[in-house]
Amino acid sequence: MGREALVTVVTPVYNGERYLAECIESVLAQTYANWEYVIVNNCSTDLSAEVARRYAQKDSRIRVVDTERFLDVMGSQNTAFRQVGAASSYCKMVHADDWLFPDCLRQMVELAEAHPSVGIVGSYRLDDVEVNCDGLPYPSTVVPGRQICRATLLGGPHVFGTATTLLFRADDVRRRDPFFDPTNFHADEAACFEILRESDFGFVHQVLSFTRRHAETQTTFTEVMKTYLPKRLRHLQQYGPWYLESGEYGQRLKYEQEEYYRSLSNSLLQGRRLDFWVYHRQQLKSLGYTLSWPRLIGGFILEVRYALVRPIRALRMVAKVLGRRRR
Repeated sequence: MGREALVTVVTPVYNGERYLAECIESVLAQTYANWEYVIVNNCSTDLSAEVARRYAQKDSRIRVVDTERFLDVMGSQNTAFRQVGAASSYCKMVHADDWLFPDCLRQMVELAEAHPSVGIVGSYRLDDVEVNCDGLPYPSTVVPGRQICRATLLGGPHVFGTATTLLFRADDVRRRDPFFDPTNFHADEAACFEILRESDFGFVHQVLSFTRRHAETQTTFTEVMKTYLPKRLRHLQQYGPWYLESGEYGQRLKYEQEEYYRSLSNSLLQGRRLDFWVYHRQQLKSLGYTLSWPRLIGGFILEVRYALVRPIRALRMVAKVLGRRRR
């Protein structure tokens, strides 16, 4: 490869003292040496800034940037992406409560360097205790951007993961400001749809990153609130006309609407809290739909009948609801 390409690793952090050192240590442990590391402290009130500066004093490749005011999640991440300098060839984000396996940067950069058409590189990830971002048959090292985006919109495989899972070409990061759409909770996937219009997707068939799940993470919020339901509709509306034929786009739109209500009906059976329903009513409104209670109740009745003929499933659901209410 000659002189190794420079990678800018970025970590936005707000009150991440508990896991930040582990995150930083994972960057220091990389087998790939030519990196710079920017930690963006988003007005933390714990010891996050002190932890970051302690490492910066020991390694000149690490620097700490403090935001002037508190930013929301997307604002903090976009500030981190703005730290990518002109000399950098690639950008790798790692969230403050996540970490990278030692060979992450080396394997991702080697793939990107070998295939200049690749704009984004992904890999398997350890998602708490499960490995996911799978589904691409081995050895699918380089996949046309259109192909992987079409597959994602049509139901899978889902290989984008989160920003911690991906490596971006720095040119794509620099030309997009903000890099993530601040109005989109799932802007990391949306950025993939945007970039892959003009580039290919690279994939390393190794587990290279770790995503932590705990009560404060966005990933946990996604599962609790089922934010992926409006996300699938929103991205289908926005990017379906780019990647899908008109006929299959219409069919998929109908399918996603039906799946949305099926999941909401199941959530009604699970006894979700009021904030869950307020969230989805607002999301549907933003997408041009009205939450239909008759349709929801009809689906609820079907879910009840389905549960009654499968008593074990029904008992598990009751236990899950009771557990949620105890918490």
